[in-house]
Amino acid sequence: MTIRELEPNLAGKNLRVGVVQARFNEDIGEGLRSGCLSELARLGVADADVTYATVPGALELPLTLQAMAQSKRFDALVALGAVIRGETYHFEIVSNESARGITDVQLNCGIPIANAVLTTENDDQALVRMVQKGTEAAQAAIEMANLLKALK
Repeated sequence: MTIRELEPNLAGKNLRVGVVQARFNEDIGEGLRSGCLSELARLGVADADVTYATVPGALELPLTLQAMAQSKRFDALVALGAVIRGETYHFEIVSNESARGITDVQLNCGIPIANAVLTTENDDQALVRMVQKGTEAAQAAIEMANLLKALK
């Protein structure tokens, strides 16, 4: 028996990627963006094939990602942002609802979305993770775009 195994493919050439960043906690968002865009370029995604947009906060990410997904102009999307625990229940609402919204868009639209919305206890945790998480999101987006193409 011969099993067809689909290997991870991180080749970004000719892939079109949309990146949406929440501006709330902007310093951390900038670190996420830096890691993501640098990695997309390293993986071969041309600058002209990247569309970058910002939104006020994490709760606005799903609607923008949905509009991008429905446009059929992208092979993959990336969500960037940071939700840092405060003294109120608002942290749980924003964290859970933004993640749910992002997942819903991905499943309903059939386009991979790498979720790099950090949810941390404090600024220090986010600062330590931001560049690496942005890098990993770029890799996940490219790998999933290639996997879905291979499955068609």
